[in-house]
Amino acid sequence: MLYDFSARLLDGPEQPLSAYRDKVVMVVNVASKCGFTPQYAGLEKLYQTYRDRGLVILGFPCNQFGDQEPGTETEIAAFCDLNYNVTFPMFSKIIVNGHGAHPLYQWLKRKAPGLLGFQAIQWNFTKFLVDRSGTRVQRFASAVEPAELVPPIEKLL
Repeated sequence: MLYDFSARLLDGPEQPLSAYRDKVVMVVNVASKCGFTPQYAGLEKLYQTYRDRGLVILGFPCNQFGDQEPGTETEIAAFCDLNYNVTFPMFSKIIVNGHGAHPLYQWLKRKAPGLLGFQAIQWNFTKFLVDRSGTRVQRFASAVEPAELVPPIEKLL
């Protein structure tokens, strides 16, 4: 379950994901130099709209797709703040596919495989929506805009 994992926050400390118990959680692998990067604005809007009802968005920078997240954690934090005023929790840069993939992403991919049952993350801004129990997971492709996720989010809230 989601609460069995932890990850290091962008500003340093390890964060047990059990801190988000009883929340609807959206996990997103993000990048600052991607065609989907403007989705940060939509993700922040979702967070601002629904956080008081129990939604939390967790951003995980990843540089595996076209080297589109090359910056340091300090640079990533500054980019997110200056360009999109991101206030949802951001975590350290991770690996989502292959050897060394973060255990959270190994679990997410098993729980909600992609198209044709393939587990691998195809690109930046793949989104996983986890219910309040921390067990049911839905997967959404990179091209799915954050605003399109309002119906499944509202269903889980």
